[in-house]
Amino acid sequence: MVVMKMKFPFQKRVKLAQGLWLLSWCATVAGAITFTLGCILKTELRRRAEVMDNSDIHVVPNTLMIVGLASLGINYFSSKICQDALDAGRFPRWKKMLKPYFAVSCFFTVLMLLAVIMSFAMKGSLESSLKVGLRNGIRFYKDTDTPGRCFQKQNIDRLQMDFQCCGNNDFRDWFEVQWISNRYLDFSSKEVKDRIKSNVDGRYLLDGVPFSCCNPSSPRPCIQFHLTNNSAHYNYDYQTEELNIYLRGCREALVHYYMGLMNAIGAGVLSVFLLQASVLVSLRFLQTSMEAVAGNENTEIETEGYLLEKPLKETIMEYVEPVMKFFLLTNQVEEGTPGAPAST
Repeated sequence: MVVMKMKFPFQKRVKLAQGLWLLSWCATVAGAITFTLGCILKTELRRRAEVMDNSDIHVVPNTLMIVGLASLGINYFSSKICQDALDAGRFPRWKKMLKPYFAVSCFFTVLMLLAVIMSFAMKGSLESSLKVGLRNGIRFYKDTDTPGRCFQKQNIDRLQMDFQCCGNNDFRDWFEVQWISNRYLDFSSKEVKDRIKSNVDGRYLLDGVPFSCCNPSSPRPCIQFHLTNNSAHYNYDYQTEELNIYLRGCREALVHYYMGLMNAIGAGVLSVFLLQASVLVSLRFLQTSMEAVAGNENTEIETEGYLLEKPLKETIMEYVEPVMKFFLLTNQVEEGTPGAPAST
């Protein structure tokens, strides 16, 4: 059963070829934009790699870069096919190439759609990665003398100032770790000794935060130590007063930033996907309408074009079966070649 059959007079075929040529070049530019968006997202994720536990989220920009490059090649060939479609004598040379061309094009177009879906659906993975990464970043904040962690303090401070955030969930995360290095503690001081003794793990914990948590827009000078001690500061109430440090956690700030970026990119790539799908559908109509012209003396006859010659399931199997047979044959050859015992 033929799907979406349409009649194509000569003038309609010419207009289709010309319009599709222009559409192909638009899709080529869109492919370049998709690649660029993938590079931008990749760069932004790498900038904060020190506060991410894993690189699973990188599958989104990697996929965007792959489909962007593939789109350049696919649409370049599409424009060449459209040019040759205007000449019935040159179009037949594409006949053998069009089937694998459509298979490759459909694969990368579906991959583009998957990239769009992933850009909207990776929030959970991003959040769990940041949760562990930020927790480790705060824990190693004091290790400025440890190889591999020398810049951890600088990275966390810059992160908190750039994103106007404090801690992982909030500023209280700093209360649970020793973020001041032992080399800057006076162990002869009674206060230091008492704080270390009062902790089971022998850590110097305090209800304070690094300077990078301070909110410069607050009218009051920054209170970064003894945050929960009302008597330590004049006219201060920890429970009721709005603190002059950032209240939002860095995980929330980063998730909001990256998801906003990925959602915007996803919306843009979705429009590229629709453009790419339009190119493939139009090219399929052009191909099938031109096949009836091949071998015919009158190239200006009215022909019929269609999207699928068979139902969708049968068409998919027609493309999948040769691939499956190829891999099956390859496996059989690999199993029967090396290491076979010599016959006596």
